[in-house]
Amino acid sequence: MHIDKKNIIYCFLLMMTPIISSSLMAQQSDHSLKGKKVLFVHGGWDGHEPKQTRDIFVPWMRSEGAEVVVSDNLDVYTDSTLMNSLDLVVQIWTMGTITKEQEKGLLSAVKRGVGLAGWHGGIGDAFRNNVEFQFMVGGQWVAHPGGVIHYDVNITDHEDNITKGLKNFHMNSEQYYMHVDPNVKVLATTTFGGEHAPWIEGAIIPVAWKKMYGKGRVFYSSLGHVAKDFEVTEALEIMQRGIRWAAVSLHEAPEKWMRPVYTR
Repeated sequence: MHIDKKNIIYCFLLMMTPIISSSLMAQQSDHSLKGKKVLFVHGGWDGHEPKQTRDIFVPWMRSEGAEVVVSDNLDVYTDSTLMNSLDLVVQIWTMGTITKEQEKGLLSAVKRGVGLAGWHGGIGDAFRNNVEFQFMVGGQWVAHPGGVIHYDVNITDHEDNITKGLKNFHMNSEQYYMHVDPNVKVLATTTFGGEHAPWIEGAIIPVAWKKMYGKGRVFYSSLGHVAKDFEVTEALEIMQRGIRWAAVSLHEAPEKWMRPVYTR
């Protein structure tokens, strides 16, 4: 009996297509916001346009199927019923102060497994006197030499889903010089010139990273000084992907990547 190899291959592909499709759909749904409950907290220094960026990200998260609770008051972190119902907190609150009770509510939620995501000063320069908060975020802003300047962002991890497929890009904004936890997983960096602070010429500083705090996934991007910065496609895409990643803390196992910078 003659066996047509082409027919065998064709039949095999027909059988495998539903399996492959199901696998791809599962991967896509892993990072979906559908059915997730998100708390979006905005306030602090108005110069970082918390209301304007709220109006970018809240409608987008709702369009992805998330239930979004919006608050302009840090007392929301003391609402244990609400905090226990969340999958994710997105915060844009530059500087300002937070009480012990408010901070405890947020830290406890993230440590328990609620995700945290934010950008620029929203979590990278919030609550300057609260070192445990900074420990959770993984870094703290200390300078932006020259103010709003032209600079480049370099994608350093091309395998991670947050930056996969993205290319290096250009920004005209504040270039954040940050003190960073060496155990974060760095996804993108920027290199400083010496025009405004000669002693840091050539310094490479992380722009976007992911980390864990307890069981909670934490994502940060230093991009987003003002709402207009998110007109840069890559800046918006990185933040949206980071939000999706952080939103599944309670539903997926923690990632393991401990790769300290200070290794030989």
